[in-house]
Amino acid sequence: MPFAVYVLGLAVFAQGTSEFMLSGLLSSIAGDLHVSLAAAGLLTSAFAVGMVAGAPLTALAGRTWPRRRALLLFLGVFVAVHVVGALTSSYGVLLATRVVGALANAGFWAVALVTALALAGPQRRARATAVVVGGVTVACVVGVPAGALLGELWGWRAAFWAVALVSVPAAVALLVAVPGGRPDGAPQAGARSELRALARPRLLLTLLVMALVQGATFCTFSYLEPLVTRVTGFGAGWVPVVLALFGVGSFAGVTLAGRLADARPDAVIGLGMTALAAGWAALALTAGHPVAALTLVLLQGALAFGTGTALITRVFHLAPDAPTMAGSFATAAFYVGAATGPWLGGLALGAGLGFRAPVWVSALLMCLALAGTAALSVSSDAARRTLSVRRRPAPER
Repeated sequence: MPFAVYVLGLAVFAQGTSEFMLSGLLSSIAGDLHVSLAAAGLLTSAFAVGMVAGAPLTALAGRTWPRRRALLLFLGVFVAVHVVGALTSSYGVLLATRVVGALANAGFWAVALVTALALAGPQRRARATAVVVGGVTVACVVGVPAGALLGELWGWRAAFWAVALVSVPAAVALLVAVPGGRPDGAPQAGARSELRALARPRLLLTLLVMALVQGATFCTFSYLEPLVTRVTGFGAGWVPVVLALFGVGSFAGVTLAGRLADARPDAVIGLGMTALAAGWAALALTAGHPVAALTLVLLQGALAFGTGTALITRVFHLAPDAPTMAGSFATAAFYVGAATGPWLGGLALGAGLGFRAPVWVSALLMCLALAGTAALSVSSDAARRTLSVRRRPAPER
């Protein structure tokens, strides 16, 4: 695997840390800036909205740039807004930095994915995707707890400074490792041509399945704390351990999927999604048993991110003539799920259905994703039959 692909993973690690670290800093931010806890929580929502809207917009704006230039620009903006966020005493300015940072992060993600795939070559697409996505899982395991620790020791601003500082060596490495031009040497397709390519039904259905899988993942992940403390019976001190366990599983999942999905993508997606649906249902049923709960948290983390990696690779396979925009739409689908899943889980909790309810919602979302995959398989078979008929030689007269 080219060194530049690992550099992209390092940059994604820094950005992933910024994305998730606020969960451990909200109280200190609210107290320091004299705002409510709910207002501080909007900083996380603003980042998610910026990612969804920013992915296609920034990719469309920067699609004609050389990829190294685009990556450095997006990462530079990301560093700058974190410096501003660390210095400001205004809640409004901090909120604006989260939106701008999300736009830069979205653009970086879209370009990083297509760059990694181009550098790795067609036979190692899934492995390259796994390295980039793996940066997020490492952020969950290492970056987020470290950010929370820095916030506890030196205040929430220290975590923002740390994200900016970690991003600087990544920027230097990108400057050295990523080629200056287009790595694949392919001609640049027109914007309208790329957008038309994204309107293909199979691609849109795959993006919908991606959003459902991520919605199921983050629906339960967002409410693991009340599940393990109110149902499983663990004390509050176990919550970081359970979250880290999910992150360890996620890292293992993307690593394994990267090695398997290049050779057997359909099997990885099909088996992974089926196991996810069964696993969420099993967790809902056995959440009261500590050993079963811990085991399933680890397995579901591995399955969720492993399947997600294979689905991202499938998106690029379905849109070879629109790689940059395909990467942006894959990023948007990921964050649509990440925003929608917790909202649905919150509705279930608010309806008084109990602390297991978000896990049942995850199982339901996975059933919908499986239905979408079945429809995708049917359409694929129909397309192959149509192509076979068209290629069949006409009978001689």
